[in-house]
Amino acid sequence: MKKMILATGLGAMLLAGGIAIAQTGGDAGHPGMHRGGGMHGADTNNDGTVTRAELTASLDQRFARLDTNGDGQITQAERDAQHKARADARFKALDADGNGQVSRAEYDAAHEKRQAQRAERGEKTGERGEGRRWHRGGRGTGGMMDANKDGTVTKAEFQSRALAMFDRADANKDSQVTQQERDAARAAFKAKRGEPK
Repeated sequence: MKKMILATGLGAMLLAGGIAIAQTGGDAGHPGMHRGGGMHGADTNNDGTVTRAELTASLDQRFARLDTNGDGQITQAERDAQHKARADARFKALDADGNGQVSRAEYDAAHEKRQAQRAERGEKTGERGEGRRWHRGGRGTGGMMDANKDGTVTKAEFQSRALAMFDRADANKDSQVTQQERDAARAAFKAKRGEPK
C-alpha cells in the first residue's frame, strides 16, 4: 500500500512539477509563454519590454530544439521522445542516490526544494506563477498548435499562437509589450475566466 501511495504521489509530482526543459526553453504546448518565464523569458536584453523580434527569435530557438531532425516540423515521435527524456530527467533528479527507486525521503526532499523555488520565484516577481497562469495552454503540440490537424507542427503553426497572444497584449501596437501591457493583458484574461485579480 505504501509503495502504491508513493507511486501515485510520484506520478502526480511528475505531472504537476512541470518540465525541466521548460524552465529555460519553453514547451511545444505553449511556446511563447513557457513555464517559469512567460513572455518575459523572451526579453533577451532584460529591459522589461519584449519586442516582437525578441519573441520571434526566442520561438525560433525553441522550435529548433524541438525539431530534433531539422526537417522543419515537429512530429509526434519527436514530441514523444522529448517527453520521455524529460520524464527520465525528472526521475533522475528525484532518485538522489541513483538506485533506480524513489524513496519517501527523496520524494519529500524534492518536494521541499520545489516549494522553496516557488517561494523564491514569487518573491522575485511579486506574484507567484505569473508566467504559468496567464499563459497556460493545451499540453503538447498536437491539439491547439497543429492547425491543419496533419499530425505535425510547422514553424508557422508553432509561432502562431504565441505571436497572436503578443499582438493582443501589445495594446498600442508598437511591436513591443511592456510589463504594464503584460499586467493589463493578464488581468483581462483573469477577468474573462472569472478569476480574482
